[in-house]
Amino acid sequence: MAVSPPVCDFGWKAPDFALPATDGRIYSLRDIAGQKGTLIMFIWNHCPYVLAVLERVIRDARDLQALGLGVAAICANDADAYPADSFSRMGEMAQQHAFPFPYLHDATQDVARAWGAACTPDFFGFNADGGLQYRGRLDASRNKSGPADARRELFEAMKQVAATGQGPQHQIPSMGCSIKWKAA
Repeated sequence: MAVSPPVCDFGWKAPDFALPATDGRIYSLRDIAGQKGTLIMFIWNHCPYVLAVLERVIRDARDLQALGLGVAAICANDADAYPADSFSRMGEMAQQHAFPFPYLHDATQDVARAWGAACTPDFFGFNADGGLQYRGRLDASRNKSGPADARRELFEAMKQVAATGQGPQHQIPSMGCSIKWKAA
């Protein structure tokens, strides 16, 4: 079932983390932060919403990094129930698609819960001071890729954040698969 995250809570400060990445390193939010802001994306390997836009996500990540923004993705899916989202499969996906950003594993799901992640993809865009400025969608795509000329909403919003420190007031929430939480 498709899920959408809540609207942007402007200025919200994200809790830090220390998560292993598919490149063998452990990353904190400070390690990822760029000089002009940071984009953290919650994704998982087999989500049709993520797969529909994966090449656009990679394109936008590269373009945002060139503007001085740090970028990373986090997978918090229950890998026991969904083996396609295991850490080893995450590494395969990152390598196959040449991710230009760290792909982090939130095995305990503590980070996803603390951040209030709701779906995949779920985008959290922060300014240089660490205040949340964007919690919208990538573009008009859903579980199928949108038109090739779709407005690059995430890219434009984060470009604005890099330039001004402020995100757009009007944001359309992302939509995607619900995060697969572990049984309590």
